[in-house]
Amino acid sequence: MDKLNGFIKQFEHYKGLGDKTINSLSFEELQKEFAPDTNSMAVLVNHLSGNMLSRWTHFLTEDGEKNWRNRDSEFINSFTTKDELIKRWNHGWNSFLSALKSITDDDLEKIIYIRNEAHTISEAINRQLNLYLFQKEDRYSTIPRNFLKIKESIDSKTIHKKSLQINLKAFFNVLAYSYFAANACAV
Repeated sequence: MDKLNGFIKQFEHYKGLGDKTINSLSFEELQKEFAPDTNSMAVLVNHLSGNMLSRWTHFLTEDGEKNWRNRDSEFINSFTTKDELIKRWNHGWNSFLSALKSITDDDLEKIIYIRNEAHTISEAINRQLNLYLFQKEDRYSTIPRNFLKIKESIDSKTIHKKSLQINLKAFFNVLAYSYFAANACAV
């Protein structure tokens, strides 16, 4: 289980970054769009959780793109409380991490399906990681790719939609930076 444990440890690290960021921000800050045409942290939580639930619920026997998933609705902030947001966040992560912990290294070469496309479980795990690290920009995603670029953009208030891609770790760092910078400026 060395390879699988490595995956689990890495994803638990990313969840921990998200947990720290979410816990450090108020509900209002989680709902804030830091620039026009960007997603708030609340929307990202909703989307990432929806993705994890769809991909990893019954992943050994069902396609990872579930009929019940409504991806478009994941980009609407429908949370009414921070507790509701945290519950959604944890539900997605618990589903994903439980799925990973239910298999062994010997299972990593088994074939599963995402959008009717065959993947080994190892490939599907890497695909999940890529969602967080380098999500392809589409009409929904307008999140910065690396921390320095984001920091400069936030500092200069010039975040441009077409140039943005996601690096989840950097995004959480930027949210924390933005929160710190906003509070430092307010003092």
